[in-house]
Amino acid sequence: MKGGGIENPAFEAPSSVLGRQYYARAGAATALPAEPGPDLEEGPCGWGPCSPRALQFCNNAEGYLAAYSLLAIFQGIVVNGLINISISTIEKRYELNSSLTGLISASYDIAFCVLSLFVSYFGERGHKPRWLAFSAFMLGLGSLVFSLPHFGSGKYQYFGSKIEDTCQTAETTFANATCNASKNSSLHKYLYVFILGQLLLGVGGTPLYTLGTAFIDDSVPKHMSSLYIGIGYAMSLLGPAVGYVLGGQLLKIYIDIQIPKRQDTTYTKVDQDDPRWLGAWWIGFLACFFAIWLLIIPFSCFPKHLPGTAKIQAEKISETHDDGSQILVHNIGQSFKDFPMALMILLKNPVLMSLIIASSSEALVATGFATFLPKFIENQFGKTPSFSATLGGLVLIPAAALGQVISGILVSKCKMSCKGIIKFMISTCSVSLILNTVFLFAKCGNEPFAGVSETYNGTGTLYNLTAPCNADCKCSRSMYYPVCGSDEVQYFSPCFAGCTSYIFNNVKKTYHNCSCVGKTKRENGSEDFLYEAVPGKCPTQCKFLPLFLTFFFFAVVFTFMATTPTTVAILRCVPDKQRSFALGVQLVFLRLLGTIPGPILFGVAIDKSCTLWDINECETKGACWAYDNERMAMLLMGISAACKIITIIFVVTAVYFYKPPPLIKALPRKTSKKISAIH
Repeated sequence: MKGGGIENPAFEAPSSVLGRQYYARAGAATALPAEPGPDLEEGPCGWGPCSPRALQFCNNAEGYLAAYSLLAIFQGIVVNGLINISISTIEKRYELNSSLTGLISASYDIAFCVLSLFVSYFGERGHKPRWLAFSAFMLGLGSLVFSLPHFGSGKYQYFGSKIEDTCQTAETTFANATCNASKNSSLHKYLYVFILGQLLLGVGGTPLYTLGTAFIDDSVPKHMSSLYIGIGYAMSLLGPAVGYVLGGQLLKIYIDIQIPKRQDTTYTKVDQDDPRWLGAWWIGFLACFFAIWLLIIPFSCFPKHLPGTAKIQAEKISETHDDGSQILVHNIGQSFKDFPMALMILLKNPVLMSLIIASSSEALVATGFATFLPKFIENQFGKTPSFSATLGGLVLIPAAALGQVISGILVSKCKMSCKGIIKFMISTCSVSLILNTVFLFAKCGNEPFAGVSETYNGTGTLYNLTAPCNADCKCSRSMYYPVCGSDEVQYFSPCFAGCTSYIFNNVKKTYHNCSCVGKTKRENGSEDFLYEAVPGKCPTQCKFLPLFLTFFFFAVVFTFMATTPTTVAILRCVPDKQRSFALGVQLVFLRLLGTIPGPILFGVAIDKSCTLWDINECETKGACWAYDNERMAMLLMGISAACKIITIIFVVTAVYFYKPPPLIKALPRKTSKKISAIH
């Protein structure tokens, strides 16, 4: 074989005879080597008559892959990195619960879902690189819009101007004032701005993963397609990794950059350990807005087809699922009138639909964990929001990228046929299901929390913050300011701990005379510490975090090892003229059945495990302050396991229904393998 052409006499004769029979029957342009079609307009890299010689070094598949990867990275930074890591902060800042923030996450997929079919159908014969220039424009605009609520919501006020956090026997008028302020608060209205930003991001993401991926498959030999697509997908996962790390660092910066100075000595300076701390979530979105718009320049200069595309297309051999649809698709796609027929052909392809449902099931789990993994680590293992986000990104994203690259290399090096690729997916999904059992033995119990997970030293009742020891304190439940008692029990606030006095020790408050705090558990404790509490949550006693992260890492690796093979199998099991459209159909179902319900379902499951809601003075429920860890772990494991079982069932169904085209079936076994290898 020279230059990708078929020169082996062992299968040249049968391919010429059987191939022409198949071509005559089905009219499939890809059934055997053919001359380049008239629509493959190859050209130089540039803008019309302006085609600098330096740009021609990038006028190839590698140059396009570099630009595609950069756009995928920034798309991942914004959509799957910065947004996911900012969820907890946005919840607290704009008084939203997890179900509503799940809706924000799903808005991207709603826009993607609405536009995907039309963009992939009409863009198939259009100028794909220019579609990606439009993609960069919309992604940058969406990133800008998503940051706007910060500039319209004013300075963050983490409590009112007059408040005492210790036990007060006389009730103050602060509650009524705050209630009136809460009723007039318009923070929750910024939900619609976040949704608009996500919709714009969805519009921008649509061409990237339909037309952009199909353009890669058009421009490289078939046996290299999985490698190039795997690299592109891995780069798209590098984006969330950067987003998680960058966002985690930005959350260490105060939301308004400068912490407000308080003149009253009764106030403590808020720091990162304080649950009222909110980080500067918005900075990353502004930076990405400028960076993404710069990528409009390279995409606008690529030609409609890269040099050498016609030759590559002429040498490819079809592995389209043999269901007779090849005859129908030969001349469709020229106008909108063909849209319903083209769609029905794909919907009636049992192999395609089985792969689509399987990938949608996996997407539901992947999107749910991508959105709420930082929150899971934060609450399950008692870590700070910034550390949880950074840790989640460092584990989740590299594992996903590694899985993409490994599977792309294996499919390329082993030269797997379409059926072999689908069988490979069964094994990866099965291993991932087994590793999913980490939730059974690496979960943490609830830390002692007075009035939530245990009573006040035997007094009071569960799920009631008021007990005889603080009944006269007139405490407000609207101010969540947890303290850790010397008895290693967490209390909702110094007031609910019954603390009547405090002192400043190295600029940090230490509370004393706490009537609800039991006997100290410290060794060699003295009377000075018998009734003491310090700001912040108590350190967790759970040591399962390394074990959880190890198992979860490999579970993610094997989960994403099925992603690139799924895309390659979809591109191979449909006629060439419907490849972009098939990816569009896949991504519609991926959104409808996977990434849209995923964050919402996970958000509802997490809310179901809430044990302490933020109830303000107006008795309005806000965000959740504390969760039942075991219930949360079991609910998430149940959702994940059920989805993976569904995935395995439909991948097995795809293997059962797949029928290779007659050209490959009619040849001797060794010859068929050689044809599959020379893609």
